[in-house]
Amino acid sequence: MFGRGRVRRLPPAWRRPLAVVGTVVALAWIVVALAAPLLAPHDPLAQELPRLAPPGPGHWLGTDQLGRDILSRIMYGARVSIPLTLLLVALSVVVGGLLGACAGYFGRWVGETIMRLADLVFAFPTVILAMVVAAALGASLGNAVLAVLVVAWPAYARVTRGLVLGVREREFVLSGRLLGFSAWRSLRVDVLPNVTGPILVLATLDIGTALLLLSGLSFLGLGAKPPSPEWGAMVAAGVDVFDSWWVATFPGLAILTVVLAFNFLGDTLRDALDPRTAGAIKERAL
Repeated sequence: MFGRGRVRRLPPAWRRPLAVVGTVVALAWIVVALAAPLLAPHDPLAQELPRLAPPGPGHWLGTDQLGRDILSRIMYGARVSIPLTLLLVALSVVVGGLLGACAGYFGRWVGETIMRLADLVFAFPTVILAMVVAAALGASLGNAVLAVLVVAWPAYARVTRGLVLGVREREFVLSGRLLGFSAWRSLRVDVLPNVTGPILVLATLDIGTALLLLSGLSFLGLGAKPPSPEWGAMVAAGVDVFDSWWVATFPGLAILTVVLAFNFLGDTLRDALDPRTAGAIKERAL
C-alpha cells in the first residue's frame, strides 16, 4: 500500500511505461559506473582468459582478441563513457546557454556576432566538423570532448536566444529594469529561471547524441586509445574480428540502451514540463 501510494503521487507523465523503463535503465547504468570495481568479475585490462572465447561460464559476454573479459570492460567503460557524456552536455548547456542568453537579451552587435558564429558551425556537417577538430587537437578522450563541444553549443545558443527574446519584453522583466536592476542581474534573476525548462529537456535528449558522437570519434581512432575500456573503441576492435560477433555486439548494445534510456527520459521531461501535454496525460490517467 505504501509503495502504491508513493507511485500514485508521481506526476502522470512519470508513471508511463517508457518513463519507468528509461529511469530504471539510466539508474542501472549509473550504478554500474559507480560500482564497476565491485561488480566486474575480472580486471578489464588483464589478458588472462582464452582469446575470442564465446559467451559462457566464467566470461558471460565472451572475451576479445587479447583474452580480456568483455563484461568487465563494458562495466569499466561505463565509468568512461557516461561521465564524459554528462560533462560534455553540461559544458554545452553552460557555453551555449550563456552565449544564447546574451545574444537574445542584449541583441544588436552582440547577438549578431554570436549567432553568425553559430551559423558558421551549423554550416558544416556535425560529424565531419567534430572529426576535423579532434584530428587537429590530437587523438585523446579530452580532445574528443572538446571537439564535440565545438559542434554542440550552437544548438543551445539558438534555443536559448529564442526563449530569451520571448521573455525579455514581459512585464516582470521590464519592471525590474525600471526599478534599477542591472542588465546582468535582470538576466540572471528574471530571465534565465524562466527558460531553463526547455533547455533542460534539450540537454536530456542530447545526452544520447553526445554519447554517439563521442563513441563515434573513438570508433574512428580519434578518441580513447588502447587499452582504455571505452565503448566506441571496443566496437571498433570488434570490426577486425567480425566472425566473433560478441566482441562488438555487447558494447554496441550498451550504447544503445543508454541512448534509448535518456531519450525516454527527455520525452517524459518534455511532457511533464509542457502544461498542455501534462494536462492531457493527467486526464487519460484519470
